[in-house]
Amino acid sequence: MIGYLPESAPLYSEMLVYDYMNYIADLRGLKKPNKADRIKELASLCGIREVMHRPVRSLSKGYKQRVGLAQALMDDPEILVLDEPTSGLDPNQIVEIRSIIREIGKEKTVIFSTHILSEAEAACSRVVIINKGSVAADGSAEMLKSGGRTSQLLELLISGPGEDELKKHFENMNGLEILDIKLTDNGYKLNLGCEDDMRADIYSKIKKTDWILLEMVQQKQTLENIFREITQEAGR
Repeated sequence: MIGYLPESAPLYSEMLVYDYMNYIADLRGLKKPNKADRIKELASLCGIREVMHRPVRSLSKGYKQRVGLAQALMDDPEILVLDEPTSGLDPNQIVEIRSIIREIGKEKTVIFSTHILSEAEAACSRVVIINKGSVAADGSAEMLKSGGRTSQLLELLISGPGEDELKKHFENMNGLEILDIKLTDNGYKLNLGCEDDMRADIYSKIKKTDWILLEMVQQKQTLENIFREITQEAGR
């Protein structure tokens, strides 16, 4: 019923990839001629045909992850559980593994456990955020982002005021929340959450001071921001 790939693929480094796959097939109880057909099918699906006769130890981490995926799929499970399957891979390998996961997901339920939320957004049709053992949010990435406490995100860089003065200035604006303030070489960088597009209101308010607005950038809502909102609210 369940196939599993841990973060570090359970491979035997001294074996050839084909011998390892054949060994896994024997462990899972596959019989001839189904065994040979299944190994060929998985070699094609996971993109490892060209390395089947190489030692596992000679493979890059990306190929090792592919071989790990193949072993997890050997007995055609209905559910596939992947723990940080793209951890430590280079950008090209990440795209390739994502593509394989999406292809597998057309026919199977794939549970993708990760702390890299951009990966979840790129690969998954449904996102579940777990906080301290309980489900804190459940839905598509777009649904979670649209249901956040703030729908608009702004990043400001302001020169002139102190931190307390900045907080006092913006805390009185309805529909706006200060998410983060950091001191940089050029001034204070603020991350603001807004219920609506408040750029004009913010600019007008700053214009009445002697501060210098160096930057105002509108950002997209991300799963990282939603995760931070949910877990911080739970902590409070």
